[in-house]
Amino acid sequence: MTKISLTDILKNVMSFLERSGTEYMNWLNKLERKFGNWAIPNLIVWLIGAYTIGFVLYQVNPSIIGLLMLSPYHILHGQIWRLITWVFMPTDTNLVYLLIMALFYYQLGTTLERTWGTFRFNVYIFGGMLFTVIGAFLLYGIMYLMNGGVTTEMLLIGTSFSTSYINMSIFLAFACMYPDMQVLLMFIIPIKMKWMALVYAAMALYYFFTGSLAVKVAIGLL
Repeated sequence: MTKISLTDILKNVMSFLERSGTEYMNWLNKLERKFGNWAIPNLIVWLIGAYTIGFVLYQVNPSIIGLLMLSPYHILHGQIWRLITWVFMPTDTNLVYLLIMALFYYQLGTTLERTWGTFRFNVYIFGGMLFTVIGAFLLYGIMYLMNGGVTTEMLLIGTSFSTSYINMSIFLAFACMYPDMQVLLMFIIPIKMKWMALVYAAMALYYFFTGSLAVKVAIGLL
């Protein structure tokens, strides 16, 4: 009987990941050659603009936020605009915090776009949005089968799938690319991105273990 060591297993895993990464990059290169001209430049500006519109709508009529959420139940009952409008949900309803968020993520987003290229940054953002929508519908379907029908919790799925997780994915991607870059937390405290990423990761784990099933799925899609 052949004995397989842990070292052999790790080597096989790393070899598989390397081959998968190469195949993915080749596939991405083909997509870029074919659809690169369709990529949206400065996508982070459009994203922040969507948050700003959502903030203004909230200030005019707070109840309108309920019509923007990514709710599979309502989408399946004709409110198909929710497939797009959930992106307009503001990350914060406080103007000061919204401005800080906008400035911070503008810097992260533009840097990532310059590093990866416009097309690949588009793929990253739109891919995250697509998987968020898919995750919401999968969760809705699983809960429907488990409960034998629609429950109140299923109607509130949209409260867990927000753009906050898109922002978190941008932050974590930036931290991976530039772990030693120093930023000013709240414009005062100097801190490296890798330490902020650890805090973000710890928060995500906390919400994953303490949050609802919808929160677990949303965080799992990061």
